[in-house]
Amino acid sequence: MIAAKPFDYPYDGNLEAQKTALIVIDLQEDFLSTTGYFARQGYDPAPLRAILPAVGSLIAACREAGILIIHTRQGYRADLADMTPYEKWRRQRSGMEGTTALLRSSPGFEIVPEVDVRPEDVIIDKTCNSAFTHTDFEHVLRAQGITHLLFSGVTTDVCVHTTLREACDRNFQCLTISDACASGDQYAHEAALHMVTVENGIFGALTDSAAVLEGLKKLGKSAK
Repeated sequence: MIAAKPFDYPYDGNLEAQKTALIVIDLQEDFLSTTGYFARQGYDPAPLRAILPAVGSLIAACREAGILIIHTRQGYRADLADMTPYEKWRRQRSGMEGTTALLRSSPGFEIVPEVDVRPEDVIIDKTCNSAFTHTDFEHVLRAQGITHLLFSGVTTDVCVHTTLREACDRNFQCLTISDACASGDQYAHEAALHMVTVENGIFGALTDSAAVLEGLKKLGKSAK
């Protein structure tokens, strides 16, 4: 098990590598670069970049344990055919009209080079905050027999939390890793983490990367 609150993860003590996936959400240039979408909105990407070492350690440990790595990327088609009028209005309102921000055809759409992405990893491309909306994310999880999800990435309060909530509603067992998630708004980050633990873990459990790494060591020993 992995030490967490308000309960250790998973609740039944049955952690199996082949049924678990590490979800790495939206670690793209558009969010982590000083010239990307996030920075253009006036946010400092430094807190987002600060989680890269923790995420890197988690990816390496999960690979070693045989846990599937799933990355997500957020962005629209280059022709904007998948962008609703409301989304176009928001884009114009935020000064992004006519730019390549959050477009799949742009360099900003790519995952930052510090993240170790390998051919055996799964990549889910999405247009919405949730990785479940208009994607094959759930189908991939079910096809691979995944029942347990470890959450990392950005931003804690938006894409991470939206995907987490939907995962819980679909009966996946969820663990949010606090120091492997980040937001441009510290208050929102802390509030999103706190919300995981309310009502005795309504959105699963909360822990940090050190606890996950320790739990994965035990998992490796038990598998031998």
